[in-house]
Amino acid sequence: MNDVDKILAAFTGAVCRGDGSALGALFTEDGVYHDGFYGEFRGPAAIARMLEELFHRDARDFFWRFELPVASRDQAYARFHFGYVTKIPGFEGRKVEFDGISHFRFRDGRIEHYSEVWDLGLAMTQIGFPGERILKALKKRIDTRKRS
Repeated sequence: MNDVDKILAAFTGAVCRGDGSALGALFTEDGVYHDGFYGEFRGPAAIARMLEELFHRDARDFFWRFELPVASRDQAYARFHFGYVTKIPGFEGRKVEFDGISHFRFRDGRIEHYSEVWDLGLAMTQIGFPGERILKALKKRIDTRKRS
């Protein structure tokens, strides 16, 4: 197992267990986790809080599998399959699964920046959100990309 495989395994293990400290420790002091649902979090403490106070507040029974990582010395891309059971009030118990691509940038053996691309509309539809809420979220994502 190479260093990237070890980081990916530690990353998914921490997320699935809800271990914010372990996830935060994988990042540099100024490291960024950009999540497709919750947005951007900077630094190990903020990343730990995101996992514990948002991810695990809103869902349970996580699974996350990375496949086919392609890595260089300072970055990696990997296809993923991710899922959970929602705990969002009014939508409890619905299973959500989707595929995407993750991008990691590394510095000194730790994650400097994490981002992902996946189908937000597919995930929100599985949760059971009404069409207006899904459309609003997708338009917001489009607006954000236009500003980038």
